[in-house]
Amino acid sequence: MKKTYLMTLLALFIGLNSFAQGYGSLLKETPGVVSYTYRTQLAKDMPGTLDEIKSHGITNMEFSNLFKQTSQYIREQLDMRGMRCTSYGTGYKNLEEDIETVIKDAKTLGAKFVRIAWVPHTGPMTIELAEQTVKDFNTFGKKLKENGLTFCYHNHGYEFAPYKNGTYFDYIVQNTNPKYVSFEMDILWVFHPGQDPAALLLKYPKRFKLMHVKDLKKGVEGDLSGSTPITNDVALGTGQLDLPAILKAAKKTKIENFYIEDENPKSHEQVPQSLAYLKSL
Repeated sequence: MKKTYLMTLLALFIGLNSFAQGYGSLLKETPGVVSYTYRTQLAKDMPGTLDEIKSHGITNMEFSNLFKQTSQYIREQLDMRGMRCTSYGTGYKNLEEDIETVIKDAKTLGAKFVRIAWVPHTGPMTIELAEQTVKDFNTFGKKLKENGLTFCYHNHGYEFAPYKNGTYFDYIVQNTNPKYVSFEMDILWVFHPGQDPAALLLKYPKRFKLMHVKDLKKGVEGDLSGSTPITNDVALGTGQLDLPAILKAAKKTKIENFYIEDENPKSHEQVPQSLAYLKSL
């Protein structure tokens, strides 16, 4: 009887502990945040801004800018607060022209992933551009993998122009080497050009490793431009995206890190609202 009682208590403790480690029912832990969300504040006062971010319970960050600091300085500031950088965002040209510096900075930050969010272009996506993109991505990814890093491409809307029986995004996914190229889904930039983020996650469940969690203001119509006013970013759960469906689909993928990204100038007010919404799911 005593043994049964103790086993019951142990099971209850494990269950409560597991629940405490989760974040609502759809996330395993508190989501991270993209540095761009706090770009103005980080540029002015990085230590104070990291303190603010940590006060929300956020310890995981994706840095897409070094804010005129060194990667070593940022790493020290994160370490002091028990925070971490899991992904480092850089530019296409940086990978073309100085990939060694990107590798050095990513490793110094402690990041596992290196991602880019834009393919240079001057007009609508074309097959010629898509073919060159595939070639470059495979080259970037191979070099990064040789250095213990994983390359990710963050979609930005324009890749969803139709091509044959799918889109140029389909072409890029299907023609890049999965050993070298993974993807970060920005759910707003899947929805804005008219696609279904949940369906796309389930179409390529092994290719997505990261996610930007965002919401789009109600009433905003999308297009293939890859651009929308930053004030169209709204607190999670107040916009157009079906976040429960997207996050349920994400549980069936290989996504390792979820980051809130909010480009709105009021992001510092909206992030706490977004966190509360995610926890309520």
